Amino acid sequence: MEDFIQHLQETFSDPVIAAWFCFGVFGTIVFNSRFYVQWFASEKKKRSVVPTSFWYLSSIGAIILLIYSIHKQSPNGGLSYSLNTVIYSRNLVHIWREKGTLTRTRSVLFQSLVALITCTAVSIVILIWWREIEQTKMQQQHEAVATWLWIAVGVFGQGLFAGRFIIQWIATEVRRRSVMPDIFWHMSLVAALLLCASFSAQGEWLLALGPILNVPVYLRNIWFIHRQPSDAATTAGAM
Repeated sequence: MEDFIQHLQETFSDPVIAAWFCFGVFGTIVFNSRFYVQWFASEKKKRSVVPTSFWYLSSIGAIILLIYSIHKQSPNGGLSYSLNTVIYSRNLVHIWREKGTLTRTRSVLFQSLVALITCTAVSIVILIWWREIEQTKMQQQHEAVATWLWIAVGVFGQGLFAGRFIIQWIATEVRRRSVMPDIFWHMSLVAALLLCASFSAQGEWLLALGPILNVPVYLRNIWFIHRQPSDAATTAGAM
């Protein structure tokens, strides 16, 4: 806790650092508000549903936090937000197609833009990881081991986070409509705890805040699922 307070004091002592911090806070709010929007929609319907706004907030928030993670040179942060936009955009494509608002030209332009953002982001993330490798070579052995141990915990958490959306993506592509499999919420809960531990251990407090904020939402959706078992949650408004 003392480290966190000291971090805040150092942050707001410099206007530029403070501006970046506020930018990251804004991204965290946008990105993580998606699950509270989803929670509100589920409470209204008394079952687990996913509103269309979930995917808009996901896409916008991910891009903001990707920029913030690149600025912070965060290996796990960059990894987390560099590929997710592809999955979020595919859900939007299916939603727009169901609503009849997606033309072929718009689809090509939109997905080309997403591909460009993703390729650029992945290239930058590779450089961040290379920099991290070079930096740990200069550390004492026990420090380097601890650093990579916590990075490994974060990577495993990122794997679960990415895996949940890959499963969701596959289910969506198979059904040709946006759906959310039940396992998504169980994987989310475990991944959030792992990522919070990893980011906290590396002093990346703002990035650690995001995953833990959503734990109540994951638990609530798991409760809905066990109370009313269903094949998958459908995106509300996409039907």
